[in-house]
Amino acid sequence: MTAWPVPPVPTLPGVGLAAMLHDTATGTLRPSAAGPDARLYVCGITPYDATHMGHAATYLAFDLLVRTWRDAGLTVRYVQNVTDVDDPLLERAVATGEDWRELARRETALYAEDMAALGVVPPDVYLGAVETIPWVVDAVTRLIDQGAAYRVAGQGAGPDGDVYFDVSADPHFGSVAHLDREQMLALFGERGGDPDRPGKRDPLDPLLWRVARDGEPYWDGGPLGHGRPGWHIECVAIALHHLGSPFDVQGGGSDLAFPHHEMGASHGHVLTGRTPYARTYAHAGMVGYDGEKMSKSRGNLVLVSRLRADGVPPDAIRLAVLAHHYRSDWEWTDADLVAARERLERWQAAVAQTAGPDAGPVLAGVRDRLADDLDAPGAVAVVDEWVAAQLGAAGSGTDPAAPGLVADTVQALLGVRLRGPS
Repeated sequence: MTAWPVPPVPTLPGVGLAAMLHDTATGTLRPSAAGPDARLYVCGITPYDATHMGHAATYLAFDLLVRTWRDAGLTVRYVQNVTDVDDPLLERAVATGEDWRELARRETALYAEDMAALGVVPPDVYLGAVETIPWVVDAVTRLIDQGAAYRVAGQGAGPDGDVYFDVSADPHFGSVAHLDREQMLALFGERGGDPDRPGKRDPLDPLLWRVARDGEPYWDGGPLGHGRPGWHIECVAIALHHLGSPFDVQGGGSDLAFPHHEMGASHGHVLTGRTPYARTYAHAGMVGYDGEKMSKSRGNLVLVSRLRADGVPPDAIRLAVLAHHYRSDWEWTDADLVAARERLERWQAAVAQTAGPDAGPVLAGVRDRLADDLDAPGAVAVVDEWVAAQLGAAGSGTDPAAPGLVADTVQALLGVRLRGPS
């Protein structure tokens, strides 16, 4: 699978700071990278509908992390998947009468267009689940051999042989989200799990390999038989293949902390015999609209592609998101977009001047704010202060290099383009 093009990222003077990140597993701020190499896995989309602002907020958050890492001189390896075969995708394809492969291809392409328009730095490794099935088969086979996975007999018309992970095989299960059992059971059922499936050892055991059913796509799973991957093991197989364990940051929306990242961590612990699976679990907050979490299932979506089609500058969309801290839950409003467009126009007018106040504090301030748990609102406020001085009654400063440095700082670290097409 091919990712979108790399946006221009100006090189800034000096060396930036590697961010401290809030870790869901410990509840503390932790260094986001352990050394000169920084390794990140962010869970990608299930491509059965277009990119909405909740997606955009998550991927822009980790785009900030990648930008700060590279500004700090770290060598970055960023991996992202696309869950291009899964129940929601297949269900949407049946409902619309469309081939599931065409639906996945179209929505994945639209997602890439949205990310490119928003100036998101693409992952270094970008893979669909369908491309990685041999790795999944190997991982599931190893878990069976270790006694950490088992087959479930068919029920009714269902076939024999679905493979499940035994959560009791990992003594660290629960260490990511820290939920009690009742909370786990409720969320597991809401978020793609099957706690009521007969024959499982524990209602929380997640699916690893779904054997073939009539009318569903399937692949040769060797000793597992024909079938397709479960959700969590897909990401683990990709991450272990391309990043190893422990890697630095497992990222995604806060709704992935359980069950997706909890189950993935347990798979990784058992497969590698090491803990942690990831050093830091970083989660972006949920974006709401009309009083509810924005989601495909509810249909209350503000789509990036629709905003772009309506003529909204992508840099204004980006600024609307960056006005909120990535870990916060917030609600999208028209006022957000109005404020972002006005801010973009002010910033553009300020850097269009031939000189300005000293921009050194802007570069230092933006770096400082992003190093503190990706405080984008704080970084935006630093730029706002310079812009207010530049456009204020006292007139602009006298440093001819200042507008260019501010524009480069904003583009390199915040991903907002102030010069040229928006």
